[in-house]
Parts: sequence; C-alpha cells; structure tokens
Amino acid sequence: MDRQVPLPLHSDDAANAGEVVALARCLIETPSVNPCIESGGSGEEDIARLTYGWLRRWGFETTLVEVDPGRWNVVAVMGEGRPATVLNGHLDTVGVDGMTVPPFESRSEEGRVYGRGSCDMKGGVAAALATAHSFAERGGRGTLIVALTADEEHASLGMQAFARSAPLAERAIVCEPTDLAVMPAHKGFLWMTARFKGNAAHGSRPDLGVDAVRHAGLYIAELEGLHQELAERAPHPLLGAGSFHFGPVKGGAAPSVYPETCEVQIERRTLPHEDETAAEDFRRVLAELAARHSAVDGELTVDLYRPGSDVSPEHALVHDLQKALEAEGEAPRVEGMTAWVDAAYLNRAGIPAVCFGPGSIAQAHSADEWVLERQLIVAQRVMERFLGLRS
Repeated sequence: MDRQVPLPLHSDDAANAGEVVALARCLIETPSVNPCIESGGSGEEDIARLTYGWLRRWGFETTLVEVDPGRWNVVAVMGEGRPATVLNGHLDTVGVDGMTVPPFESRSEEGRVYGRGSCDMKGGVAAALATAHSFAERGGRGTLIVALTADEEHASLGMQAFARSAPLAERAIVCEPTDLAVMPAHKGFLWMTARFKGNAAHGSRPDLGVDAVRHAGLYIAELEGLHQELAERAPHPLLGAGSFHFGPVKGGAAPSVYPETCEVQIERRTLPHEDETAAEDFRRVLAELAARHSAVDGELTVDLYRPGSDVSPEHALVHDLQKALEAEGEAPRVEGMTAWVDAAYLNRAGIPAVCFGPGSIAQAHSADEWVLERQLIVAQRVMERFLGLRS
C-alpha cells in the first residue's frame, strides 16, 4: 500500500544532501523503538516517513508499505537492468531502559555518534542512504533497491514481507554492524521449551508429592554431555560449532508445596545447514532420562525457529566487497556474524546476501550505544565503490 506522506520530519540541509553523519543523526533523533519489545515503543512509522521523504526527493521510485498495523517498510528503486543490488537495513531498535546516554539526542563526541540505534543499525541505514544518494547523483549502472524494513528486533515481519515480493536481484548487502568486516554467514536459532509434570502435595508428604523442578534439574544436568557432542561435530569454517544455553526456568508455587510443573526454556544456535530437526537431540536426551527415571514426565516443544545464512566466501559478492575495501585503504576481513540477522530471508528468497556495515556488534543494544563517524564514512565509500560509483 502506498500513500502520500510529508517530507522528512527531522531533516536538515546536510541530511537532505546525503551527508552520512547528518543522516545518521537524523535517524537517531527519530525514535523507532519496537513496540513488541518495549511497551509504548513508537514503532517505525515516523522513521519510515523520514526515509521515504529523502529517497523520493532524490528521485527513487519509493513505496511505503504497511506490513502490519502501524509497522512500515520503505522500498525504493532506481535504474534498470543488471546488476540489481539490494541495500537493506532495519528501521526498528530495541528499548531504552537503562541507557546511560540520551537515547534520541545523537550526541557527537570525539568521533563517535551516540544514541539508541546508532550502531544497530541506524548507522548502517545512513550508509545505505548516503550510497543511494550518490547513486542518484552520479547515475549508477544497473538497478539499486533500498529496502528498509520493520520489526527485525522481534519477528522480522518487515523482511518476511519484502522477501515474499522482492524484486529480482543478484546480490544484497545487509548493513548490520560488522566493524567493516564482510560477513557472509550467520547462525540460526531454535527456541524450545521442556515442560515437566509432577504432583502437587504438602511438603511433609514425600509419599504423595512428585517434584517437577527436580526432574527439570535432572534434565539440565543430563544435557551437559550435549555441549561436548556439539563441540566435536564438524565446525563451520566461519561460525565454529553449534551451541545452546538455558533461559528462564519456572516452576513451583510455594516452599511448602511439591511443584506440580516446571518449564525450562532453551536456545540452540544452529549452523546454516541445520534446521528444526536440531531439536531431536534434546528429545533424545529427554527420552534417555525418562528411561532411567520412570517418574520423569516431560515433553519438549519448538517455539520458534530462524534459519542460518551462508554465502560462500568465494562468491563474487564477497570478492567485490573485499576489493572495494582494499581500494579504500582498508584491510579486508571475512568473518562470521555472531548474531542472527535478516540476511537469512534474502538468501531463502534466492538473493545472495552478506552483512557489511559500520559499528561493532559489541556496541549493539548497549547502555551507551555509539558508532564511529569514520566507519560511517568508510562504509559509504566502500559501497559506492562496490556499485561502480568511485574509481
């Protein structure tokens, strides 16, 4: 759905002219906290209007798409023919509780721009927008598609919607914070819940009570061997081994009552070749435990799965980004992305996608979140060179 919207809300002349630091600061000053993460979060509408206005002003065929009530994507296209390149970034951020810097003031000090989203990933969005401005100004060859998406920090509604109707493209750069490394692979994840049933009884009646929390503890201990098993499997060359850890453990009603139920949440980080069947390891261990302890009554369910992503380090997309980095005087690095990002959905849609952008993932979501101004500039220059806009 397209609709008429005003031009930028918090813009200035430098941002309108595609200056990358000014773009980043305007983006930071436009709150876009994901409402599924923080109650009262503003969502993406204001920042979608802001970026829509810039891209439309620069001459892009621009569409504002409501992917869910109040949740917005911006998709902008310019040029024709090959190569067709997608520059992607997400518009939402995590919440601001506990921040030690003003979240929406975009303070600039000693070469750093501070504020919520500066690193994850309004810095990357600014670099993509600045590159888009250069493409429009210099008449780049091929087709450039700028896809700014909603809800990456929660359920990726925006990227899923874009991937379902994505224009045909040969390559994509997801401008997540990589510290200017090229990252062609990232892990997926699997969220599971193990539920145990006991029998509630007074604490003085061990003959009647069955302790569901104790059985959950036995299961947690039993899974210790799986850590080693995963470590011994063939690693991914960029991502290493798969892993898992425990989240919330909930059970029991009162100290004097045998707990009737207990739930254990588990996250399994998967390698790109793994899928939901990774849950079978956890079901196997549960079955082995129940075979030895007949009173154990448990089941394991899969709550959420997100796939990993893998582009060969030999792919032309990776090589061309490395060449662009070298040409800009940067030492090219190819590494694995530690976090899950939307690149997986682009790859599943048949568009090879790698991560490359300013900022370090260590600063993402942090209390004093910041991005280096220098990296904003370098990221823009590298992507311009990648698109043939610099020589």
